[in-house]
Amino acid sequence: MIPQEKHLQIGSLLFEGVDQIDLTGPFEVLSRIPNSTYRIFGKAAETVRDLNGLRLTPDAVLADAPQLDVLHVPGGSGQEALMDDEEVLGWIRRQAAGATCVFSVCTGALVLGAAGLLKGRRATSHWSAFDLLPYFGAIPVNERVVVDGDMVFAAGVTAGIDGALRVAAELRGVEVAQTIQLYLVYAPEPPFDAGTPESAPPAILARAKKAVEGLTTRREATARRVAERLGLTLTFQGQRQGPTDS
Repeated sequence: MIPQEKHLQIGSLLFEGVDQIDLTGPFEVLSRIPNSTYRIFGKAAETVRDLNGLRLTPDAVLADAPQLDVLHVPGGSGQEALMDDEEVLGWIRRQAAGATCVFSVCTGALVLGAAGLLKGRRATSHWSAFDLLPYFGAIPVNERVVVDGDMVFAAGVTAGIDGALRVAAELRGVEVAQTIQLYLVYAPEPPFDAGTPESAPPAILARAKKAVEGLTTRREATARRVAERLGLTLTFQGQRQGPTDS
């Protein structure tokens, strides 16, 4: 836990094609951490659209970001464009080097992988991209939130809220995190037990896989290419703990 008197700089990466809940879910938590400043940073100052068209605008450009105590990297289909974007990847590497916590949601983990930050790390990601983590030297763990040292990984979309609460607890203590959770009335009671590959009906899972088949294929090709660029092999393939049907 960081002393309450230390002011925290918290920042999220924004990009075209982000999944807005990967960004805005954690925002609801991170922006309420006491004695902190939360800002959103993008490559440019212009408004971008999330993967479903919602308009989002950064507070500042990457170059204007201070050294962050918490770096939050969301995911979404726009993640693909970042995998070879050295401006963004270099910024992530520099920020991560001085941050207290690096927090990814969903396929934001793949962006961290492209930045070379996952080697030897226990990590998770969205179920559709979970099997790609070993390409970046990560050890996949099939859990909703995975904490490995100064890095926190949330499996996907709504799991970002859970991950952000874990970050809040690490930074300011459990009582602060619980207070934020209470304020958000975060006590989910989903109407269906279909939120994971293991619990979803087989027919639903098959249709969901089919819907993302093209993107999944492109992501795997990108993962292979980036792994080669980073000089990585599937060292940790035998340690995978992921969904067997994903």
